Order: sequence, then C-alpha cells, then structure tokens
Amino acid sequence: MPVTLQHVDQTRWAQDPQARHDLIRIYRDADPACLAPEAAEAFVAEHLRAGNGFACALFNARLLGAVAVTSTADGTWQLSHLCVRAETRGRGVATRLLALVAADARNRAHRRLGVASPTSAEGALYARLGHEVDGDGRVLTGTPEEAP
Repeated sequence: MPVTLQHVDQTRWAQDPQARHDLIRIYRDADPACLAPEAAEAFVAEHLRAGNGFACALFNARLLGAVAVTSTADGTWQLSHLCVRAETRGRGVATRLLALVAADARNRAHRRLGVASPTSAEGALYARLGHEVDGDGRVLTGTPEEAP
C-alpha cells in the first residue's frame, strides 16, 4: 500500500473538511482503552488548539492512520495515540506511518522521537523498525550527538 506522510495542523483542520472527517473517523476507531469513541473529536480539536499536530498516513486522498505529535522544548517530537482505521489494520499502515515520521524527523535537523507511554504493541513496532526505546519512552532516531 503506497502510503505517504501528511501533517495536519490547526490551519489544515480549519480549512480541509476531508481532513477533519478522516481524523475523527481514525480516532473513533481507536482502542477504547486508549480513547473513547465519543471523545475522538474533542481529543483532536484540543490537541490542535494546543499548537500540536498529527502525522497522518495518506492513501488515495484519504487519511487512514494518524499519530499525535507534540513538539517539546528540546526539539523532540513526542508521539502518542497511534491509530489506524479498523478496516485498514493489518496492511502495514502503522509501520509505514512510523517509518515516514522517523525519516521526516531525521530530515528536520535530526529531531528525536519520543513515545508517550508506549503500549507493548507500539514498543514492539518501534523496535521492529530498528529504533531504540529508552527507559523514559524516548525513541532515538539518531545518536545523542546528532540531536538538538
């Protein structure tokens, strides 16, 4: 599946009804232990209102998966709430999305990725992609000397 990376920020959310629709649908499909379906729209809107964004998997002009991205003061992209639409799971979308986010982080001055309380499945996925998850949940995309 040829998935590409799309970033959704407050501006795109406000101007692109399809992005709004797709992001809400993605998070309504989230594991209820992570995010209740009825909280999906509020979660997305609040995350964006706080100045954060989402890195999304785009296929055929539709967003199929997303991960919430928060930029920290030290230049880390803190990732949370990785989710893929239910009917698309099992096709490598999450793997491809995380690989694209890691590549984008490397291209942006060797930013580091952090994972907010990764589930065991997410931790395994990051490890499978060749990333080291440290004790604080940080996923290293480069050596500490390369990171800001």
